Amino acid sequence: MGGGQPERSGPRDERPDGRNETPDQRADRRWNETLQEVRVVQTGAQILFGFLLSVVFTQRFGTLGDVDRGLYVAAVVLGAASTGALVSIVACHVAVSGKRVKPRLVHTATWMVVLGIVLLACTVACSLLLLLRVAIDNTLAAIITGVVAFWLVVCWLVLPALMRARAE
Repeated sequence: MGGGQPERSGPRDERPDGRNETPDQRADRRWNETLQEVRVVQTGAQILFGFLLSVVFTQRFGTLGDVDRGLYVAAVVLGAASTGALVSIVACHVAVSGKRVKPRLVHTATWMVVLGIVLLACTVACSLLLLLRVAIDNTLAAIITGVVAFWLVVCWLVLPALMRARAE
């Protein structure tokens, strides 16, 4: 094999996508792909969460009404949950490293990435609604947030689901 990596033992599995790899090689490849995906989404989630944490310390925060404070709390909790879901992938890897369960780890990590993305979309929507309610009319803020939330659902969930269905 090229790349200086020793060939893993085990039967090769010719797949419809043309890959000729062992189950261990497939798990390693999928794990590396998952980590790359997590790096992208985790960075965005952590930056947004960090900004949300700082909002409470601004002078303007004291002027927010109950609805806006509720939106803020929801956004912070959702941001924490999103970050938690995405970081859990590392915690799971640390817990099972060397236990020869990488295919199960990859499967679990994939679902945690999806959960993290859903929670991140909710965080973005709550944050956007809060920001727009402060900046413009509440009705217009709700309409714009609804359109953006719909766009996130289409881009982050529907499009990937359609691609997956078409690939299968």
